[in-house]
Amino acid sequence: MNFLKLFLVALAPVLNTLFIAVIGAVLALDNIGILKKNTKKHLNIIVYFVFTPALLYSSLAKTITLRSLGMLWFMPLNILLRYIIGTTLAWILAKITRVPRHLHGLVMGCCAAGNLGSLPLIIVPAICKGRSHPFGDVDACYRKGLAFTSLTMAVGHIYAWSIVYNILRIYSPKINIVKFNDNKINIEVNNLENIAKCSARTLTTTEEKSMSNGCVDRPEIECKVIDDEEEKVQEKLKNMKALQILLSDKINLKELFAPALWGAIFGVIVGIVPRLKKVLVTEHAPLHFVQTSAIMLGDACIPSTILLVGANLLNGLKGLRKKIPLVVGIIVVIYIALPTIGICIVKGAVHFNFISSDPLYQFVLLLHYAVPPAVSASTMTQLLGVGQSECSLIMFATYSSAPILLTLWCTVFMWLVL
Repeated sequence: MNFLKLFLVALAPVLNTLFIAVIGAVLALDNIGILKKNTKKHLNIIVYFVFTPALLYSSLAKTITLRSLGMLWFMPLNILLRYIIGTTLAWILAKITRVPRHLHGLVMGCCAAGNLGSLPLIIVPAICKGRSHPFGDVDACYRKGLAFTSLTMAVGHIYAWSIVYNILRIYSPKINIVKFNDNKINIEVNNLENIAKCSARTLTTTEEKSMSNGCVDRPEIECKVIDDEEEKVQEKLKNMKALQILLSDKINLKELFAPALWGAIFGVIVGIVPRLKKVLVTEHAPLHFVQTSAIMLGDACIPSTILLVGANLLNGLKGLRKKIPLVVGIIVVIYIALPTIGICIVKGAVHFNFISSDPLYQFVLLLHYAVPPAVSASTMTQLLGVGQSECSLIMFATYSSAPILLTLWCTVFMWLVL
């Protein structure tokens, strides 16, 4: 197939995604008011606890086998390489653009964690269902593509919440309460931006205290600013307790062992155990209604996720001019540097016979390097309370560029693997 036909094949699923995202943005407008803040929160909870695990379970249980699982060993390594390379390039970008320290983790997280969930699950099956797709039989392409993208989503979810979440947590501003009495609170501040907040709060509390005619009815707040050297010494002293702190972090463990992960685990178990597959998955299985119900719930995952992405992108319209160098740098990393490096990695793996010669499998591996940031990065910033507006800005810029840049890379990838 020539380049123009491949471009049209790749353009269709990206336009589908863009159209649904625009609908989500329209529904979130103040004049419409359908996807309000509470509505988005509840829909996000349903997607997180119901739709996503149902999609992973139904697709993996139907398509994964023990043989295919052994052939896909390179996929988790490929995604890990994307995380490592993206983090390294983002660290260099943060140094060049002189991003504030508390935003370093956000920049690295957005460049490392790609949207390996909804976008591949839309793009690959949609290409297989296209009229002139280049990957052979439609049904076989769809089944394999769904298996590849479902496993991609499961592995990407684990990496995102075990790697990116901790990167964001490390770079988040720390305000540690040292001492608490009836009339005094000592606070340590190790981020420059919190010095002004702490000082302002101290002045306000002092003023309120002076207006009480000598009666102490407000706690006195004393702020202690920690310089870089003192912070390094304290960090060294806390290294021995790092593992204990990590294991006691309830949010981190809760998100790492999320419903999506359990859906993927159960799907793989059912897929690789023939007896379970005969009971649950095949057409004449006695419990086939379980598989059918999971498929129905899973079908709602992708459109719901894209609607939420479109609704959240509206927040990124604010403050775009102030951070143009950073936004341009992130777009260069995501849509130029990472895909170029990804081509070298995947083609090198094919050359040394590390992966099979299946064109669809190679296309999915290449697609890992060209997708915009993961939506979960926005959720993490909300959990940690840092960089929320900057994250919305990055999401808006990268997803607005996707219809052109992602389509071009999908075209190049199909041209390379055929």
